[in-house]
Amino acid sequence: MRQYETVIGLEVHVELATKTKIFCGCSTAFGGAPNTHTCPVCTGMPGSLPVLNRQVLEYAMAVGLATNCEINRYCKFDRKNYFYPDNPQNYQISQLYLPICHDGGIEIETGFGKKTVGIHEIHMEEDAGKLIHDEWEDCSLVDYNRSGVPLIEIVSEPDMRSAEEVIAYLDKLRLIIQYLGASDCKLQEGSMRADVNLSVREAGQKEFGTRTEMKNLNSFRAIARAIENERDRQIDLLEAGEKVVQETRRWDDAKEYSYAMRSKEDAQDYRYFPDPDLVPVVISDEWIEKIRAAQPEMRAEKLVRYREEFGIPDYDAGILTSSKKMADMFEETAALCGKPKKVSNWLMGETLRLLKEQNLDPEDMRFSPKHLADLIDLVDAGTVNSTVAKDVFAEIFARDVDPAVYVEEKGLKTVNDEGALRKTVEEVIAANPQSVADYRGGKEKAIGFLVGQTMKAMKGKADPGAVNRLLKEILAQ
Repeated sequence: MRQYETVIGLEVHVELATKTKIFCGCSTAFGGAPNTHTCPVCTGMPGSLPVLNRQVLEYAMAVGLATNCEINRYCKFDRKNYFYPDNPQNYQISQLYLPICHDGGIEIETGFGKKTVGIHEIHMEEDAGKLIHDEWEDCSLVDYNRSGVPLIEIVSEPDMRSAEEVIAYLDKLRLIIQYLGASDCKLQEGSMRADVNLSVREAGQKEFGTRTEMKNLNSFRAIARAIENERDRQIDLLEAGEKVVQETRRWDDAKEYSYAMRSKEDAQDYRYFPDPDLVPVVISDEWIEKIRAAQPEMRAEKLVRYREEFGIPDYDAGILTSSKKMADMFEETAALCGKPKKVSNWLMGETLRLLKEQNLDPEDMRFSPKHLADLIDLVDAGTVNSTVAKDVFAEIFARDVDPAVYVEEKGLKTVNDEGALRKTVEEVIAANPQSVADYRGGKEKAIGFLVGQTMKAMKGKADPGAVNRLLKEILAQ
């Protein structure tokens, strides 16, 4: 078989974190009852006029600056004309000729090293509504709540050559946007969506092959599987002497199969023309510098600071900064209790374990930094032991309980009465002569069983270290 190279470019749509839509005052909140976040503007009623949301423009500029793009000082909106049931105006307001950002790029790193993926442009546009296909009733319903939600579309250059590079690019892009606060970038809620443009060509060939576009990709794993599947499909066609057809394909992740939706359109098919209802946007140098000055500390800067300021190992810092929510949780908790390494241990250990068990993302954490800081202080003060602390944290994670109140109400404080502890230890020794004999016979590990039995008798409310010391003291007599 001939050797082939995969060529991939992405169109990434990101819903911006504004409270209202791009051209009207309707809510952008996710999950409302169908068709309740609507008005004449976002449902395309005759005579309604759009007004640009300033925050959309500033978020777009912030993302452009963070991805090393040039900002167009003069940009404008165009109408992209097409008919589809979830498109109430029969056109979409977008940007073709003069987008807000252009000619940028971000550096990614994979197992094959570092490379820069170019960004052709970033443009602002409105989202369409959502079609709900009811198979039982054999009909389709339209929800216009999403219609008019502000988007930026980030169009990459065809610089990626593998699924690994695509995921690295998307992960870096998502992190940048989350750190900016421009979007939560939740793929499962559709606030970040990627369309994959893919073609293959013989190794060494300069001309691109015929590309296809794949849609309905709502997770990184689905994107990776779709890329591998489409690459193999195109190679099989070429090896059989057939041609690849330029088309849009829909990926079915459950079946791990894609199927043709429609022929792939080009720009001229949409009959773009300048939107007559929106004036051009003129951006001053002063405005750009104001946005640049407001850019937050990004991940690369945090990695250095965590190592130098907090003494956090590089691996731990990498995990803590891989999510803005996790980084914020770490910094706020450390500021409250002054124990950054212990905060890191709780986040790297119990927090990540519970997130994984419950199939949650760090952005889904709902507990307060104060309650985690208070728990760490309770452990350090000896009020609760580490075993009890893990149980208390599970409640903090689930319900954000106040740890001090919870420990008091449940009677979980560590028993520091040495007399009571000594009596329990003596009872455990008397009840387990074989383990005592094993320990005295040189089997050091036997004491672990005795510690466990004592902790069980104390209902977990003793200090394991104190139990261990007392056992050794008594057994040495």
